[in-house]
Amino acid sequence: MKTTATITQLSLMLVLTGYALAQPHTGHIWFDETMSFEERAEALVNAMTLDEKISQAVDYSAAIPRLGVPEYNWWNEALHGVARNGRATVFPQAIGLAATFDEQLVHRVATAISDEARAKFNASLKIGNRGRYAGLTFWTPNVNIFRDPRWGRGQETYGEDPFLTGRIGVAFVKGLQGDDPKYLKTAACAKHYLVHSGPEALRHEFDAVASEKDIHETYLPAFEALVTEARVEGVMGAYNRVLGEPACGSPRFLQKILREDWGFNGYVVSDCWAISDFHLYHKVTQTPEESAALALNSGVNLNCGNTYPQLKKSIEQGLTSEEVLDQSLKQLFLTRFRLGFFDGEGSVPFNNIGEEVVDSEKHRAIAREVAVKSIVLLKNKDNLLPLKKDVKSLYIVGPHASSEEVLLGNYYGLSGNTATILDGIVSKVNTGTSINYKYGVLAYRDNVNPIDWSTGEAKNAEVMIAVMGISGLYEGEEGESASAEKGDRLTDIRLPQNQIDYIKKLKEDTETPLVLIITGGSPIAMPEVEALADALLFVWYPGEEGGNATADILFGDANPSGKLPLTFPYSVDQLPPFDDYAMKGRTYRYMEQEPQFPFGFGLSYTTFRYHDLKWTQKKNKVEVQATIENTGNVAGTEVVQLYVSSPLAGESDPFSSLKSFKRVDLQPGQKTVITFELEKGAFVQFENDGQEVVRKGEYIVKIGSASPGKRSESLGAALLTSTGINARKIFK
Repeated sequence: MKTTATITQLSLMLVLTGYALAQPHTGHIWFDETMSFEERAEALVNAMTLDEKISQAVDYSAAIPRLGVPEYNWWNEALHGVARNGRATVFPQAIGLAATFDEQLVHRVATAISDEARAKFNASLKIGNRGRYAGLTFWTPNVNIFRDPRWGRGQETYGEDPFLTGRIGVAFVKGLQGDDPKYLKTAACAKHYLVHSGPEALRHEFDAVASEKDIHETYLPAFEALVTEARVEGVMGAYNRVLGEPACGSPRFLQKILREDWGFNGYVVSDCWAISDFHLYHKVTQTPEESAALALNSGVNLNCGNTYPQLKKSIEQGLTSEEVLDQSLKQLFLTRFRLGFFDGEGSVPFNNIGEEVVDSEKHRAIAREVAVKSIVLLKNKDNLLPLKKDVKSLYIVGPHASSEEVLLGNYYGLSGNTATILDGIVSKVNTGTSINYKYGVLAYRDNVNPIDWSTGEAKNAEVMIAVMGISGLYEGEEGESASAEKGDRLTDIRLPQNQIDYIKKLKEDTETPLVLIITGGSPIAMPEVEALADALLFVWYPGEEGGNATADILFGDANPSGKLPLTFPYSVDQLPPFDDYAMKGRTYRYMEQEPQFPFGFGLSYTTFRYHDLKWTQKKNKVEVQATIENTGNVAGTEVVQLYVSSPLAGESDPFSSLKSFKRVDLQPGQKTVITFELEKGAFVQFENDGQEVVRKGEYIVKIGSASPGKRSESLGAALLTSTGINARKIFK
């Protein structure tokens, strides 16, 4: 007969070899699965010494063998696939996900990612890998508003619009976290709370000053949606200050708004080493002990960095208390219990997900579908596209045609199944088609060799295809990009000049049509290029299947349906100062000048007609209907977009704001009635003091294929405008 001590030791060994292998009745009540997670978390924290508690408040949480607590590293990434942890499906970059305007597809992507995350986690435990990036607490998604195209990390976001960001973000979080009634599949995290979008070089010291109106209308809504709708498990505070307070040291934003107003019941983590910025750069504290106390007292549960180890001194100095630490740690352990880390192997439904799902054919098919639906057709002169597969000759040039780098973006996983754009084209065309490929021009600087054979040879082909743009080497996060501006694009958002010059040379004295494919994660100003190209595709950073997806579009196996989640200005001259966080003059909502390409814009190989817009008042809502008709010769998908303008549009309020959208599939000649139901929130504005209001006067509803504006109309975007709606009367 085994003694109780022997049973306890055996169970402890199982705990230390795999989170999901713990058994109940070990003598530690936090392994008792009949108790609530809250009771178990409280019991576990109460059993710890002060030193042990402090060891659990940092991202590299140490093991506590005597309590059966294995080590755990909280820092993990899954922006567009499990990242920085070896083999995984590489889906299109986050900004490309947004360009699909497809919530259901994004949910499928995140579900595939969480499947792979659990499979990799299960496999990691078997080999004893508990290091960074091998866990299940993913610091994803990034729902900051991409307010300025110069920001290098904007590629990680879902664009410039708070409504679109919220809808895509909610779908992504739900896919990551799963729908099990008891356990989280993975734990998502909304970042970087609250007002954060560059400059990268100043992010550790910058004070983001925004009006209460902008905070409530622009910067808060996506975070609120992820907390209240998706029940996101984590929230990451930003590096910078907001209205004078460090984002990771703000009782107003972290306690009053996040926990009290929204009912957040997850954990808050600092951005990495953000708490040390309090005393090093923000100068709101003088010592690490003061910084640790300020963050803990403000509601930061987990310190990614090295400041919380000073909490013992903070407590000794009376700056905070062990009781505050206890409450903070209980929240952290709730997340670990919700992930099933202290329950039996058979209790957690995700423990049986095998590694065969990782980068599987099924997931690669989803990656290809997303890439196809994200690609935006910006120009198609004389219906050059789609090309015929039996085209006689193609000449492909450009530094990104054969580049795997441009498939990845940033925060990426790795795959042995990447298909470059050159790969996709070559595999698509007829065997008898002549194809030549030359690099042609370096990506970001002039060629050293002055000899150029490629432009002359290209002009002899039936069609020229040039693959240009930028990559993660040119834009990204501080420290990760080769950009001289720490990842940002401060002085110029055009294509690199040497690429522009090369494109001009390609089109010089020739009638050979040019298809221009542009890669990038942010708006690229290209007025000269738009004029030279006969067809223009923007493909983002399209993931491992990006080359195949691009070829699907080029040769008509798929009809483009992507829409810009960003405004593309003509130049930086159309932008306010980068470090100004006021929304005035920014994005389609406040921009007074006409951009090169408007938010929501994207062409198709077919045409759509909008007509018969009408609205009716229902109980506590407004129902808006319009008829959409495919007037072309091929099947296509249209993203129908609904915008609302207040009585003060263009004055104190945005010119218009996206409030709903739907993807509609139509056969040639087919028509359908689209119905939108708008509740009060679609008509709410905010005053300068942050108070919510429904304006007096008439609201205008617009439905179309792009955001309203003269440039949208000149590019052929359809738009219908309704009569006014007295929203105050309806929602009194």
